[in-house]
Amino acid sequence: MFTIIIRSTIIYLFVILLFRIMGKRQIGQMQPFEFVLALIIADLATIPMAETGIPLLYGLIPLLTLVVIHFLITTISRVNKKAGELISGKPIVIIHSNEIDYQSLKELNLSVEDLTELLRNGGFFDIKEVAYAIMETNGTLSIMPKSSSTPIKRADLKLPNEKNKIQDYIIADGKFQDENMRNEKYSKNKILKLLKKNNVNKIENVIFLSKTANNNEFLIQEIGKEISTIYFSPKKSKEQS
Repeated sequence: MFTIIIRSTIIYLFVILLFRIMGKRQIGQMQPFEFVLALIIADLATIPMAETGIPLLYGLIPLLTLVVIHFLITTISRVNKKAGELISGKPIVIIHSNEIDYQSLKELNLSVEDLTELLRNGGFFDIKEVAYAIMETNGTLSIMPKSSSTPIKRADLKLPNEKNKIQDYIIADGKFQDENMRNEKYSKNKILKLLKKNNVNKIENVIFLSKTANNNEFLIQEIGKEISTIYFSPKKSKEQS
């Protein structure tokens, strides 16, 4: 029993290492040959786990061989365009010029119902809003909306651009996020004073506190309350929902 546990652990860690080496694609982003490779690796990995009569090395070598094959295929696909199309296929336009290319749908073995489902997943519930739809080689549908359905941008309205900022949580699940606090150059004492000034007495009740793009503003939510805004500026010490 102990031998099986050790073998399973080794193979599990080895497979994780192999997938890290192969890259971080999600299942839905894999090319066909990558998906097949993942299935074969999963199947091969289970054999030496249970069959203790098979030397562990005999189980690891096939897995390593498949990864080498993966790198060879990806290299060939990158260097030779025709070989890449043969291995992974090529993108196919299925909606263009205000119409569905039914022949392309048949080639992809898709029905109109399948297409409308993919469009809904992309946020389009009316096919008339779509200018182009392209089935990518990894099975995802890329959609270009018509100009009349394109969201209005700030530049279209000639509004000044606002600086985009990744949201860093100062507090999450009632706990200080030390690394984010260091990045934002805030001390725990400073944050506690800010919370107390805005009638937040228990940090354990704070679901999250995050800094906005505006240096004087924080978003906060407490248990049982809605998201609200806290102003850090001394001139704006009130809390606004």
